[in-house]
Amino acid sequence: MINLTGINKYWDKPLGKESSERVYGLRDVNLEIKRGEFITIMGQSGSGKSTLLQILGLLDLPSEGEFLLEGTDVMGLPDRELARIRNKFFGFVFQSFHLLPELTALENVQLPMTYAGISAKQRIERAGELLDKVGLSHRIHHHPKAMSGGEQQRVAIARALANDPGFLFADEPTGNLPSETGRQIMEIIQGLNKEGMTIIMVTHDDALGKLGSRCLRLSDGRIVG
Repeated sequence: MINLTGINKYWDKPLGKESSERVYGLRDVNLEIKRGEFITIMGQSGSGKSTLLQILGLLDLPSEGEFLLEGTDVMGLPDRELARIRNKFFGFVFQSFHLLPELTALENVQLPMTYAGISAKQRIERAGELLDKVGLSHRIHHHPKAMSGGEQQRVAIARALANDPGFLFADEPTGNLPSETGRQIMEIIQGLNKEGMTIIMVTHDDALGKLGSRCLRLSDGRIVG
């Protein structure tokens, strides 16, 4: 479970030698996410969608407020511990895939397990199983440049699942894909949710926003619906 209370995120933008302007990304956000939910986050460009996702996934920390993960306050934790939590409990899928071009699909999926200290034999076995799960068992030795956008996103999903996380964070996961390919990717994500994984997804697409069990709407950094 994730609990956010009184979360603000801001940056001080210098205006001159002795003055600055505070720019807010999030304002007074209060949010509880329970295990097994499928949360979609929507809003206009600049509304704070990606900022909220980054904070929920501990890719960034709030300027103010309380963040509890399974009852533990993460705000005072050192960077190394935050990195350990991300690697163990969270998986991430982005619009631009973020695969390493010099690595094969099998090698890309193994990366999070390498950081977790899992043996090479176990890494290879699990990576193969995950690529089979997303329908890419025939492409495990291909590099990203030899794959379609949909195939690359499937590899990215398999990589996100490498350490069996409880939470999957997806930022516009179908944004760079044709509609039919995007539908197939969403079927995979919905299937993961049915298996019990908590999904938090940013989207600008109203149809995708309705797929979640709950839709959050942001405006000017505030949750308005």
